[in-house]
Amino acid sequence: MIATNAPPYKLPTDFLWGFATASFQIEGATDADGRGKSIWDDFSKITGKTLDGRDGDVATDSYHRWQEDLDLLVQYGVKSYRFSISWSRIIPSGGREDPVNEAGIEFYSDFIDGLLARGITPFVTLYHWDLPQALHDRYLGWLNKGEIVLDFVRYAKVCFERFGDRVKHWLTMNEPWCISILGYGRGVFAPGRSSDRLRSPEGNSSTEPWIAGHSVILSHAYAVKLYREEFKAKQGGEIGITLNGDWAMPYDDSIQNIEAAQHALDVAIGWFADPIYLGQYPAYMKQMLGDRLPDFTPEELAVVKEAGGEDEFQGHVEYTFTRPDGTQLGTQAHCAWLQDYAPGFRDLLNYLYKRYRKPIYVTENGFAVKDEDKKTVEEALQDDDRVQYYRGVTSSLLAAVKEDGVDVRGYFGWSLLDNFEWADGYVTRFGVTYVDYETQKRYPKDSGKFLSQWFKEHVDNDKPSSIPATIVKVISAAGNSVETKVVHSANVNVPKDAAPKKKGGKGKKAPFARFTAYISAFLGL
Repeated sequence: MIATNAPPYKLPTDFLWGFATASFQIEGATDADGRGKSIWDDFSKITGKTLDGRDGDVATDSYHRWQEDLDLLVQYGVKSYRFSISWSRIIPSGGREDPVNEAGIEFYSDFIDGLLARGITPFVTLYHWDLPQALHDRYLGWLNKGEIVLDFVRYAKVCFERFGDRVKHWLTMNEPWCISILGYGRGVFAPGRSSDRLRSPEGNSSTEPWIAGHSVILSHAYAVKLYREEFKAKQGGEIGITLNGDWAMPYDDSIQNIEAAQHALDVAIGWFADPIYLGQYPAYMKQMLGDRLPDFTPEELAVVKEAGGEDEFQGHVEYTFTRPDGTQLGTQAHCAWLQDYAPGFRDLLNYLYKRYRKPIYVTENGFAVKDEDKKTVEEALQDDDRVQYYRGVTSSLLAAVKEDGVDVRGYFGWSLLDNFEWADGYVTRFGVTYVDYETQKRYPKDSGKFLSQWFKEHVDNDKPSSIPATIVKVISAAGNSVETKVVHSANVNVPKDAAPKKKGGKGKKAPFARFTAYISAFLGL
């Protein structure tokens, strides 16, 4: 039995909660009904690119089983569902002059209608890493600012036109840090470009991630501009961007480590949030990258801004989850980068709210139980470590709202289903629902039942929000996976053409704890 404590405080009636997924991770049916290829289609088939050698051709077969998945959401009692649209299903070749695929439009239109018929609010991400392959072949995708911005805005416009009468919550991009660093720096995500020639025959890790990130920011900004100018007034929705960021605690109280923690936050969160909210890249990034960091033109900036270690991808900072006394911060997940540490979630919510002064939505939050892929179904359903994780973060969420005054508007657990976990293939399971990949049968886990009960008890059925969402000019959202990633300079590849390590100064920066957050910045109502 999953027990929750009687709530002394409840979240407002209009608090949105539910679960999240991404198109390529669950849909499968990669060649169905006119869909074009995405950069993940062939990349996931390359030997060595996924841990188990499996690809996304089937995933959880949600393209065919979507009504079953919607009924599962009803079973959990969710108020909202965050999912992403496959660009390649809407415009198979991706470009602004390329034809729209009406079968893809019909699929997502029926899906949205199905959610609404069940009383579930759609929360839609336009881009969750699955760039149409044709755009990469045509002009290298995110590395070509002049082309990709125009093509993304046209794709966004089609979605606004066809779905915006029913969708009131839009996210442009999912986690630009991952798009840029993992796709164009480390090369572990599609399109897999890197300076490491054992990993990729093409790429320049010292320049391409920053170029890609710049293009993503501008694509987001111009899509927001389009929505505000042409759709917002008649559709009444909101639009933003989901950022993944690392919450960092100094390893100790030394000045060097306090600075190191802030540098990590600057590169993880500030890289994308600071231009939007503060009008410029973080000063540390400018210092670290010099002329490798692209500049915004005055015209671009007017659109963008809304009223240690040896690894520069982590801000030249080393990471550890081992305290000075040798103990670990929390329970180790299946992923090396993830541990359970609920206080970090509360700290992150406070940091984001105080720095950017915007209301918050937690758009992803989850935990992968160690060796869950090796367990029987019966064992996997009793996912005690995941239950404990969610018990901690929901308690931190409530404390941040009640005791700290942080304005949190929504929460989405990651993920509704076990699914294709990118480079991890199907080895790592984040779902609150177990999926038997041989039969595609779904089994609710104890963690899903826990969250269902927790939000049933902690969302007030009568009490509205103290600040109506309709009066908010800018809403940002943040959430936290409280990840644990142990990264030491000895086991991190540093490209030969990356910036050289600085000599002198304050010396090597010690490790610090890392917690990954997911931020959604909703720009303007």
